[in-house]
Amino acid sequence: MSKPGKSDGPSPQARRKQIIVGLVMGAVIGIIISALTQFWLWLPAGLALGLATGAIMKPPAE
Repeated sequence: MSKPGKSDGPSPQARRKQIIVGLVMGAVIGIIISALTQFWLWLPAGLALGLATGAIMKPPAE
C-alpha cells in the first residue's frame, strides 16, 4: 500500500533528468569508442545504450 500524499513513481522532472543523464553518458561512451575504432556508427549505438540505461536505472533520490 502506498502512503497518502506519495506518488507511486518518480516525478516527471526526475524522470527527465534521469533520461538526460543516460543520454549524456551514452554520448560520451559512443564518442570514445568511435574515436578509438574510427567507426562513426558507435555514436548512435552509444546514444541508444544511454537511452536504455536512463530508462531502466533506479530513479534519483529526491
